Amino acid sequence: MYLITNQFFIGFCINFILIYIFYKIPLMTKGGWISAGILGTILWGCLSWQGWTSVVIYLLFGSLVTKIGFKFKKEQGIAEKRGGRRGPENVWGSAATGLFLAMMTKFNSANVLFFKIGFAASFASKLADTFGSEIGKRFGKDTYLITSLKKVERGTEGGISLEGTLASILGSTLMTFIMFFLSIISTKSHFIIVAVSGFLATLSESIIGAEFQNKYKLSNEMVNTIQTSISSILAIFSLIFFSYFLN
Repeated sequence: MYLITNQFFIGFCINFILIYIFYKIPLMTKGGWISAGILGTILWGCLSWQGWTSVVIYLLFGSLVTKIGFKFKKEQGIAEKRGGRRGPENVWGSAATGLFLAMMTKFNSANVLFFKIGFAASFASKLADTFGSEIGKRFGKDTYLITSLKKVERGTEGGISLEGTLASILGSTLMTFIMFFLSIISTKSHFIIVAVSGFLATLSESIIGAEFQNKYKLSNEMVNTIQTSISSILAIFSLIFFSYFLN
């Protein structure tokens, strides 16, 4: 218990110091920085510096790719609001699933591997989504609605492009590599499961955007949470499936 409490205290101190130093950088709103501090503290307490570092890298890559072609996207009316700065709704919409799974590693030690696989997959899917959306909106030549393949305007919910799809694959693979490098996942089979789950969940997010988001008035944050949950569930069940047949 002392060790766990100590880890949370260390996480709080590190996040407080870093946010105090960097909060003027226009990556997040004030509320976004506060939310990131809470998220970072819990992640450090649950998954130590590796889990914390993986999400910091995710936030950095996500913020940077949003800036690509931002002037063009703003002129087209499809740029992220607030100049691309992340608010609390963005932080929690992206990280709620991963945070839950990180916390579960402390409550159910017998299934830590499954929770870590799900954690990694949730952020692989989110970075895939961010890469696909932001790069697709800027460089996608033709955009098609995923459910009908009907040509639509760039930035349309549920719209995909070849360029954006390739960027999604890159985003999922990159985030999976980060998780592998930080030893959150540890084998080649885990790598494949997480990377593929992240990409497939991104495609499912496009389907949700095309068919259900406007119909049921789902916020982008809710869709993000659904997407990351799909990715985590897919990765965990894939691990169970392959473990059963390999053994």
